[in-house]
Amino acid sequence: MNKFEEKVVFYESIMDQLNISYEHDLFTKVTKGLGPSIFKRDAECVSSSDEKEVFTVRNNFLIGKLGLEDSDTFDQLIKEVALRMGKTNRHKYRAIVYYMLVKELGQESKY
Repeated sequence: MNKFEEKVVFYESIMDQLNISYEHDLFTKVTKGLGPSIFKRDAECVSSSDEKEVFTVRNNFLIGKLGLEDSDTFDQLIKEVALRMGKTNRHKYRAIVYYMLVKELGQESKY
């Protein structure tokens, strides 16, 4: 198993612990789209309490990657997804957050 596959298995185990259902193939594609950021400790997680980070997720992922029109609801949606991972959970992994956003917004066809 290569390092990427190990990361996918790790993230899926986290989703299992959090009772977040997922489709393995789609989750793998979303994770692959993150490139090397999943291997960088600082970039691997999303800080939903940091407005700059929420801005980055909205602009780089939702608008840039998924091609969505900017919406006032995006910031709140990002925070809600992060909250579903647990308020006290300090490790809100970007791959999981992005996957949940894709599912929430019905953007599976982009992958």
